[in-house]
Amino acid sequence: MKLTLQIAGFVLTLFSFLPLIKSPLWWIRVLDFPRFHVAILLTGVLVGYIALYGVTGSAGETAMLVLWGLAIINEMRFVYYFTPLAPREALRTEVQKPANTISLMISNVRMTNKKYEQFLQLVLRTDPDIVLINEPNHAWHEHLQPELDKRFPYAIKKPLENTYGMLLYSKFKLLDSEIRFMVEDDIPSFYTVVELPSGLKFDLYTVHPQPPRLMQNTDTREAELLIAAKAVKKSPRPSIVAGDLNDVAWSSTTKLFKQISGMLDPRVGRGFYNTYNAYVPLFRYPLDHVFYDPSFRLVHMERLPKFGSDHFPILITLNYEPKHEEEQQPPKADAEDHEEANELIQEGLEKGEERSEEKEAENGIK
Repeated sequence: MKLTLQIAGFVLTLFSFLPLIKSPLWWIRVLDFPRFHVAILLTGVLVGYIALYGVTGSAGETAMLVLWGLAIINEMRFVYYFTPLAPREALRTEVQKPANTISLMISNVRMTNKKYEQFLQLVLRTDPDIVLINEPNHAWHEHLQPELDKRFPYAIKKPLENTYGMLLYSKFKLLDSEIRFMVEDDIPSFYTVVELPSGLKFDLYTVHPQPPRLMQNTDTREAELLIAAKAVKKSPRPSIVAGDLNDVAWSSTTKLFKQISGMLDPRVGRGFYNTYNAYVPLFRYPLDHVFYDPSFRLVHMERLPKFGSDHFPILITLNYEPKHEEEQQPPKADAEDHEEANELIQEGLEKGEERSEEKEAENGIK
């Protein structure tokens, strides 16, 4: 038993410190996700070891226990900011009757999920101004189109059979809309200018990069998010970035994205709002995100009920309040952050080109 606890402690400590390495290797980046879980498990190992065997006072054992404690602190320093104990980054509106509101629903519907009607009823019940749908194929589009086309006069559509399709429906006018393939030629992202009834215009970027998975590094994910961040920073209009980022809110990639873009995360100081995995309550992570310019204030945010997908939808309502922009303090990038972002973008673009060539070669063989 003692040896088992020591091995478990060693492995969990390794899981804690490995993600500090700035590398897109999948087996490192995937450890960004379970930081809270690792902290809980390692705390259990530490408490169990001390309860069963005490502390003998030997230098080796003391060092081991101290290292376990540092590993727990290391994990908690990341997730702490997404608990109600931390200061809130995005402030709530104080306007009694907000006049420039935008309600946005984000949902990864899971391509193989067939519960079209259940999802449609959720959209109709919540009645958002804008609906972003990640992972729809042509079947999803066909089932949703009749009803959503009636309720949302504006749309951008790119259903695909590779789990990276995307649909965007809006009650507000969409201008200068583009379907972009920023890094890989089969993974789209959307860009559009949304015009509110008041005449206010803001940029909306929707993304769904690849996740870290077996033998699949995250070069292209980092590049896509950081390209979007740079576009946001250059735009003269306020911006919102939304989608299934396939990354947790506390990762170094998301942190760098926020620093480069200067955007706010409404989760900070409020909670995890875990959206994945809807099937496994003990292993859930915040993967579906909305980041926005400090000229917006939060009105409401909630995680919606599951409907058959492995993701929960997120519903958020924002109000445009540029007069109070300076009261919110978004992260800022320094020269080192910009240099790191440029390097990651270049590496991701090169990897995306390699993957495109490999796919072309495979299609040629077929």
